[in-house]
Parts: sequence; C-alpha cells; structure tokens
Amino acid sequence: MSAPPRICANSSSLCPTTMNEMQTLAFRQLEPDAHASIIRRLAQLHESGGDLVNRIGLGLRLHLADHGLEADVMGREKHPYSIWKKMAERHISFEQLSDVMAFRVVVDSVEDCYRALGLIHERWPMVPGRFKDFISTPKRNGYRSLHTSVIHDSKMRIEIQIRTLEMHQQAERGLAAHWAYKEGKPAAEVKVPWISDLVEILDHAASPEELLEHTRMAMYQDRIFAFTPKGELIQLPKGATPVDFAYAVHTDLGDQTVGAKVNGRVVPLRTLLDNGDQVEILVSKGQHPQPSWLRFVTTGKARAGIRRFVRHKERDETILLGRKIYEELIERLPAPLAPEALPRAVKKLKAEDADSLMVAIAKRRFSDEALMEALMPGSTGGDVAPKPAAQRTAISIKGLTPGVAYTLAQCCHPIPGDRIVGLRREDESIEVHAIGCDTLASGTDADWLDLAWGDGSDGGTARLCVILRDVPGALGTMAGVLGAKRANIVNLQLVHRDGSFHTFHLDVEVHDLAHLHAIVAALRDADAVSSAERI
Repeated sequence: MSAPPRICANSSSLCPTTMNEMQTLAFRQLEPDAHASIIRRLAQLHESGGDLVNRIGLGLRLHLADHGLEADVMGREKHPYSIWKKMAERHISFEQLSDVMAFRVVVDSVEDCYRALGLIHERWPMVPGRFKDFISTPKRNGYRSLHTSVIHDSKMRIEIQIRTLEMHQQAERGLAAHWAYKEGKPAAEVKVPWISDLVEILDHAASPEELLEHTRMAMYQDRIFAFTPKGELIQLPKGATPVDFAYAVHTDLGDQTVGAKVNGRVVPLRTLLDNGDQVEILVSKGQHPQPSWLRFVTTGKARAGIRRFVRHKERDETILLGRKIYEELIERLPAPLAPEALPRAVKKLKAEDADSLMVAIAKRRFSDEALMEALMPGSTGGDVAPKPAAQRTAISIKGLTPGVAYTLAQCCHPIPGDRIVGLRREDESIEVHAIGCDTLASGTDADWLDLAWGDGSDGGTARLCVILRDVPGALGTMAGVLGAKRANIVNLQLVHRDGSFHTFHLDVEVHDLAHLHAIVAALRDADAVSSAERI
C-alpha cells in the first residue's frame, strides 16, 4: 500500500515533490520493515472513513465559524520517511508525534489569531509543552505564527499553525518558509533582519576566514529575547552582552556605547543577557568601540563592527606614527629635502602612495637607511659603507591609542613619566618598554626607537608587589589606601603565603609616575603593609 498523497483541505490538487518521492522510494528499499509499519499506522488512521485531513480541516473551520470567526484552513499529512526520521531522532513512538497531520489557520488580524487559539484550546485539549508564540516573539528570520498541538476527537495529536494573511504571505515568500520548503515552492527574496545583518558583515569582513567566523557565530547559536526601553523585541544568541544588543539595534548605537542598564540597573558591558531583559544602552558621541570588546561579544555583527573600527583606526594611527618617524628621520639628513624627494621615495620603495609609505615605515618593512637613501641618495654613505645616523629627538606617542598603533609591554608596564623606548619589528606594532626593562637588557634584534609620552598622556597600568602582614583587615587596609589615592585595582593575585606574610601582585591604574610614587609611599606607611615595590 502506497503512502496517501498530500492534499489541501480547500483544494483538490495534489502536490507531490521529487524530493519526497525519492525519499519514500529509498526508505522503502533501505528500511522495508519500518516503512511497512508506518504505512500500516497511516492506513489505520484512514480506516474511520473518508479523507481524515479534509475532515479534520473542515471541522476546525466550522468550529471557528460557529463562534463568528472566518478562517481559511489548510492541511497536510507527513510523509512516511519524515515520520520515521523524526521518530528516530526524538526516540518517540508514532502516537507521540504531534505533526503527523498539520493544519494552518489563516485569519484576518493578530487579535483573531489569539481568539482562534482560545477557541481551539477550548474545544480540544492542548498537548503540554507544544505551544509556541512566534507573533509576540518572532524568529530571527522574521517568521511569525502561533504553533500549538492538540488531541483531536479521534485521540490523535495534530499540529496547528495560526497566522494572519500578511504573516502567511511573508512566510510563503521568505527564505525561512518551512511550509513552502515542504511543498517545494521557490522562495523569493524578502527583506528580513538577518539578511541585513549578513550584508553588513559582508561589507566589514576583511577576509573570507573572518566572514566565515561571523556567519557561523550567527547561525549556530540558541536565541534569547531582550527588549528596548520602548518595548521593541531584539533577538540575540545565547551568551550575548549589552554590546551585542547595541549593535543588533543599530551599528551607530554600538559604536557609541559607553554603558548599559539591564532592568534599570547599571551593569558591566560584559554582562550576559537573559530572556526577557530590558536593556537601555548609554551612549556618548565621543565614544568609539574598544578592542577589548572583542574578548566578550558573541554576535558576528558586533564583532564585524568593532573590527571595522579598529582596522580603520589602526591604519590612521599607524600612518600618524609612521609620519612622526619619517619627520625624525629627515632631521638626520645632511641637507633639507627637495619637494620631489617624497614622491621619488614612494616610487623607489614601491609604495602605493605617501600614506602607504608611512604605514611601511611604522611597520619596519624596510630599514631606516633604505628610506633615507631613497629620499636623498648618498646620505647614508651609499651601498659601500652605510652609516646609520643616530636618532636626534624622541618620538611622541601622544594622540595614539595603546593596543592600536603601539602596545604597552606586559613585562614592565610602562606608565607616563617613565623613560620609554620602542621595539620595532617587521609587520608588528611597536612594543613600548620602560628603559630599565629586563627584556631590553637581555638583547633583541628589533630596531630601537627613542619615544616620549607627550604632554597630558592618559595614564596607564602599573604592577605592584605588596607584602601584607597576616593581621585582620590587612587586605582592607591596602584597598583603603589605594582608594584614598584614587587608584583603581584592575587585577589582584595572591602569589605566596609564608607564615605571617601574604604576597600580592596587583595591577593599578595610575595617572603618571608621580601618582605611582605617592601610592607606594602611602602603602609603605600603613602598619599592615610589610613592603610595597613596583614590579
């Protein structure tokens, strides 16, 4: 006995698909016993006489009409292979399936959707755990509908979808139209939110690998639902943060984020959002994305937006740093430069333009001597005996962002006020060290640059080693001293316990070297502190 064809309750037309035919034929050959069992179960459903799909669909429509609600009702019967696959995947019996027969109820308005739901649940018992409201919380792809399963008069479970005509048309034309997929209908292009996100990711991705990373993050994660202060629903992957939320609302909002309130309470930007959270994003026009955000954002759109900004800022600051190095280099030349010197050097060093040349200077893609020779042939002694000129002035890093054009070395934690030097390696950011750093003493093959902080530098993070006596309140005393000196602890680690003493390493945000000296002096003056030194 062959599987009964799929028909529509309001139409006599058959709608077979090549895919379903192939699956049915393969299923019958590969799993003959399972195929025969399911065909037998389907035949038993039809033994009561007539077309069960049509009869149930007609009963649904008449029940709604009796209560003054006009609706179009369409139905279909699941194919044998689909039934067997779902039974195998979910480890359930044929009787436990809720969508062997499924029906769609199309009404005029959203209010009618919920009214139809109430009438159906009033007439037939609902299957617990099978109700889903995709109208108040639409799917990410824009799909909207009410889904429920009920136990029909014939004691079988049926699935029912309830939607408006507008929702139905969007689902039929949209890329996520499950029903359209089942019936083999072509999906036309529809403007849905995730497509806009994908287009933005395409625009901002720097490489195919980055694009793959962003889209994979967006596709394979469970969803949560959060709300704007005005009640707009935002769908996000599980593990999303307020930064992800901000970028989901609008890229400009994400770029200008400075803080967030979740359910009326100010929270860190790395806070994980839960279902139903109301999120308010705090913004400032002077704010810009931080590279550190990449460590906790989860959505491809947020990651692409942050990387786009960092990539542009990195190039701008690298050009600025390269220009500062260039200006210092031309001061070493024995004579003033001619106006055509720079274009000649761009051509000789095979750079695209002057900006590209400045990037190459900052990234040490050629030696300083090669640049000086390209600008002024013979200035370094030519190819026979090149004579590198000594650096005359320190290069200011004022106006540059740590972590973008340069990085602060983690071995010595330089802060404003320290004498600093930069290590310049090919195609790497300049690494800034304090002059007394052990890394410099151990030797390195990188070029050294004499650097200066510049006036009004923004401060930095210093690392301290503090030994506390084992007395009650010692840790609180240390924290109180740091608070009184307006120093923020960003990291604290207990590294050693030795009888009556505890040794801590802590990273402290300071304004400059003078601020650090005042902090160390105050710590040493506290009775609970045995010693305090900068690492």
